[in-house]
Amino acid sequence: MKLNIAIFALLIISLNSCIENDYIDDFVEPVLRINNPIDTLGINESYQFSKTYFNNVGLQENIEATWESSNENVISISQDGLAQALSLGNSLISVTVNSEDLLLTTSFSLEVGSSTAESIQKVSGVITTTSSYVLEGDFIIQQEQGGIAINIADNYKASTALPGLFIYLSNNPNSVSGALEIGPVEVFNGAHSYQVDNVSLNDFSYLLYFCKPFNIKVGDGRIE
Repeated sequence: MKLNIAIFALLIISLNSCIENDYIDDFVEPVLRINNPIDTLGINESYQFSKTYFNNVGLQENIEATWESSNENVISISQDGLAQALSLGNSLISVTVNSEDLLLTTSFSLEVGSSTAESIQKVSGVITTTSSYVLEGDFIIQQEQGGIAINIADNYKASTALPGLFIYLSNNPNSVSGALEIGPVEVFNGAHSYQVDNVSLNDFSYLLYFCKPFNIKVGDGRIE
């Protein structure tokens, strides 16, 4: 009986030390993304763009949007995102959500050239602790065939005392609701990587570290 009480007390101590405060606000600014930007569209070629909208708690939601090309003489685009290269030059490709309580636009510059060239897709971020435990390091995420590679740098450090530490991809920095669980953290010092299938760079905005048994955040890294 005394042993069980001692174990329970240790768990409570671990729980309390995981988090700086116990208030969690799930609100995030809505995000609209173009999922598959390219650098160049070949003359007389077409390309199907797609978009994703994440609402104010970071969950994906179907919503009507409007596609536009700033120079219709160079690139035309339909309302389902199908672009057609008409002449050499540049145009700004935009997608907009415009409702009663939301106006959101994202865009990128697209060149029409001799052939279609996809963007070299790579993003990065910095892991920082949100608890009293050590958790830090840089990371780079790169698009690969069939998924992404999350490469954690050699300056990474995480306390081995963190109970039940798991890593997630999410669009909400405060919650794993709707997040993709990558798995338990097994490396606590130095460079390592995770392969995540059927995911693209534009699907998520954050790496999250949670004490899974207690559902408590202990660190994060914004993907930029």
